[in-house]
Amino acid sequence: MAFHLLGGVSLPADMTWTGEFDWPTVIRAREYSLTGALIVDSGQRLAGRPITLVGDVSGGWIPRTTVDALRVLASELPGQFVLQLADGRSFNVIFDADEPIRAEPIFPIADPDGAFWYVATIKLIEV
Repeated sequence: MAFHLLGGVSLPADMTWTGEFDWPTVIRAREYSLTGALIVDSGQRLAGRPITLVGDVSGGWIPRTTVDALRVLASELPGQFVLQLADGRSFNVIFDADEPIRAEPIFPIADPDGAFWYVATIKLIEV
């Protein structure tokens, strides 16, 4: 596959997943008991991993029509989609509630058409 696929919307394969290894799967909480002993609670995270796909000035550009299609997806309820990465991995995702899509034109233009290129950041959460 030469592209990523999010809920039927094709994204360029050179949109990179930033922070892929920044989310630990094991969480630990530390506290001290009244006796002064250290208590460590550990657990496995089952969901909530952020997946942020990013284009930049050197690649990963998407046309305005794709930005519009992503905005439609982000407004759907319940809003759960399959993200299939170009390398074959798949994830069930929702859009992040805080700024799910950010897109800037590759250069300022007053009236871009649907084929005009944008550099985008897409914030998702694995569920």
